[in-house]
Amino acid sequence: MSFLSAPVASAATAQIRRWVLDAFPRDRSGIDYDAPPGDPGWFGPDSVTWRIHSEFPGMLAGGLCALMLQLLHPRALAGVYDHSNFRQDLVGRLRRTTAFVAGTSYAPAAEVEALVERVRRIHARVAGTLPDGRAYAADDPELLTWVHVTEAYGFLEGCRRYCRDVPEAIADRYYDEYRRVAEALGARAVPASQAQVRAYFAARQPQLHMDARSREVLAVLEGVRLPVPLPGVSRDLFLAAGAALLPDWAAPLLGRDRRGRRVRAALAARLLRGSAPLFRAALGDGIAARACQRMGRDPQSLLHWPA
Repeated sequence: MSFLSAPVASAATAQIRRWVLDAFPRDRSGIDYDAPPGDPGWFGPDSVTWRIHSEFPGMLAGGLCALMLQLLHPRALAGVYDHSNFRQDLVGRLRRTTAFVAGTSYAPAAEVEALVERVRRIHARVAGTLPDGRAYAADDPELLTWVHVTEAYGFLEGCRRYCRDVPEAIADRYYDEYRRVAEALGARAVPASQAQVRAYFAARQPQLHMDARSREVLAVLEGVRLPVPLPGVSRDLFLAAGAALLPDWAAPLLGRDRRGRRVRAALAARLLRGSAPLFRAALGDGIAARACQRMGRDPQSLLHWPA
């Protein structure tokens, strides 16, 4: 934050904190992140997962990238399209997804297990048939793997593009660590490295396309208004940041023109990379910090990659 004077940095940090907490209010999940002392949860303070998931700009942009990728898979999209109220309450859906990612990342182990079991029960009730007659089920291991890989890809690339450099070995370690959640939900053959993720995406591309349903969901996403100051500006910035993370093969499927995408990507990268330290300062008492304190560790340790 050395490029800003102390008063300006303080004011910017306060505005960012207000924005984040208005968009994603705390303490609604009922999870106690402060106890029991010494419980590392599923990942712990020496994990790559705790570090990547502590970077708010990368997580939000990466999550939006994941949503764009997910709507290209008709069977994965169907559960949301047929069984949720995304048209009326997309903000609520985004908040619930954010709470699940935060909980499985940082909560004590018993809380993580309860979260996973709750989602497994919900998935077991979600099934149906596509307009073309194909069946789908939310607990299908193939669909669970797709959703997980798109999220992990988005979170990793969001951190790498907007928050800090991620060494190749650290990126591979992240994929290997974070697949634990997907496997607990029922996913199978989950990619465990960057090379495996690239191969996975290449193998799935023939199944992916835009249709009337995916265009409708994308339109809802592009019109979302978080309950924050300047909601349209905030939405457009983070949607552009998410779209900039899309793999080269995905952007044309979503109708993203190459030239405009490059311009928006450069602007998003400049704004978010420059503001990442401000987000860290604004959220210094957040869930990641509380999990570190539960383990008797300095939250500043998350700024350094583990050995």
